Amino acid sequence: MSILASPILIVEDDQNTSKLVATYLAREGFTTIAAYDGEEALRQARLLEPGFVILDVMLPKVDGWEVCRQLRKFSDVPILMLTAREEEIDRVMGLSIGADDYVVKPFSPRELVERVKAILRRVQPGPPREKQILLHGGLVLNLEKHKVSVDGTPVNLTSSEYKLLQALMSAPGRVFSRNELLERFYDHGETVIDRVIDVHIGKLRQKIEDDPADPQRILTVRGFGYRFAEPSEE
Repeated sequence: MSILASPILIVEDDQNTSKLVATYLAREGFTTIAAYDGEEALRQARLLEPGFVILDVMLPKVDGWEVCRQLRKFSDVPILMLTAREEEIDRVMGLSIGADDYVVKPFSPRELVERVKAILRRVQPGPPREKQILLHGGLVLNLEKHKVSVDGTPVNLTSSEYKLLQALMSAPGRVFSRNELLERFYDHGETVIDRVIDVHIGKLRQKIEDDPADPQRILTVRGFGYRFAEPSEE
């Protein structure tokens, strides 16, 4: 899980508890800010836009329930509520007004940190999934099935040809030098002349181009290397 770019706002009127929670969060790499009453919590939330809020229910000036309601009017920040009672009505109320989870006092600081991390795993978007099928006209590269076809006809590629095609198709328009492409095949310090790429390209064109002598998919960039045609060049 990546560390939040924004701080965690700890809203707790007991300063010792607030400092203890801040210490445990800091050990996990989080930064924190503190508020000791409900009014200050709302002011800091608007001003600093925290990435997470730990919110005590029993607060001076404005209680935690109302702070949670007000937060939800202008922010979707994750909220973990702290309550001194383990009654179901408190849990239901917290979740119904927009809290993401709750912890009952007295609590283990380690458990609280793990709850914070679990909530962040749920609400933070994961990494974008790599495209599993690459297309160019009738050429199809299915990464999941490790298969290539042209106009519906399967094409058998060697391991080197497949890696080369995947690299080029994954970045249409990008120019790859021969050395860049070599590094994808020979990464153990072997001495290999860069012209071996030309041999692989020639064989690959024989298999995927309609006219290998006039390639429309894998294009030569003279004096540098190769690139795959962009969609607009289909």
